[in-house]
Amino acid sequence: MTEIIDGNAVASEIRSEISGCVETLTEAGVTPGLATVLMSDDPASETYVSMKQQDCEEVGINGIHVEIDPDAPSEELFETIDRLNDDPEVHGILVQLPVPDHVDKRAVIRAIDPAKDVDGFHPENVGRLVAGDARFKPCTPHGVQKLLEAYEIDTEGADAVVVGRSDIVGKPIANLLIQKAPQGNATTTVCHSRTDDLAAKTSTADLVIAAAGVPELVDGSMLKEGATVIDVGVNRVDADTDKGYKLVGDVDYESAKSVAGAITPVPGGVGPMTRAMLLYNTVAAASDHHDIEIDLP
Repeated sequence: MTEIIDGNAVASEIRSEISGCVETLTEAGVTPGLATVLMSDDPASETYVSMKQQDCEEVGINGIHVEIDPDAPSEELFETIDRLNDDPEVHGILVQLPVPDHVDKRAVIRAIDPAKDVDGFHPENVGRLVAGDARFKPCTPHGVQKLLEAYEIDTEGADAVVVGRSDIVGKPIANLLIQKAPQGNATTTVCHSRTDDLAAKTSTADLVIAAAGVPELVDGSMLKEGATVIDVGVNRVDADTDKGYKLVGDVDYESAKSVAGAITPVPGGVGPMTRAMLLYNTVAAASDHHDIEIDLP
């Protein structure tokens, strides 16, 4: 019988342990602080930021939120980042992407102090990840690793296929899978929009991680019997619902579930883990900055 990987349950356990870490820091006189910066009027981005601030409140992290008019000059965003870099009460900085077209996204990422880059996107942190000495693992790949660990899914010696090559998910998770470390040691193939015959690659894989941003790209016919399927995708598709849409992943869930040994649903799979690992990185940043030992999950 296919095992449904419950991201909500695993994330809840991690958040509970993070709350304990926050208590340890607070007793030592340190309140972890996460600053979110929004320079967009996109409703989805506004929702994501609101959820992150709510998460902070629930575990005792001090949430600081800054909104910048999307039409404001880029200098206003960079001045905000500089101010947050210098603020001793801010341990993590997250600029919600995407930013407006007139703002250089890569320059924004480079402007954040690497020690406060809790997304793990700064070139210094990317380099450390590749070198096997990560300061912060990007939240979604780290969340995927935590799910595999929680469900005792062994990646050592496994054939893994990552569908997607984004800087946020595809590249870092592929890197983590090949590292000589827990939830690593996999033989890993990265597929993308130019891959010829995707099904030929996925159908022999023990582990498929779908992160291409294409609704229901991978279906059951493309999977090996008993494979583990991690669906990172979250896509809105038109549907006869009150909202006029429904959320689906990059995997056709029903057909894949009939073949897979274990699978994440959408929603309720990887998404809650991404949010939990942002809290994890923020608390880790506060611990490192103040040299206070904590026991992170």
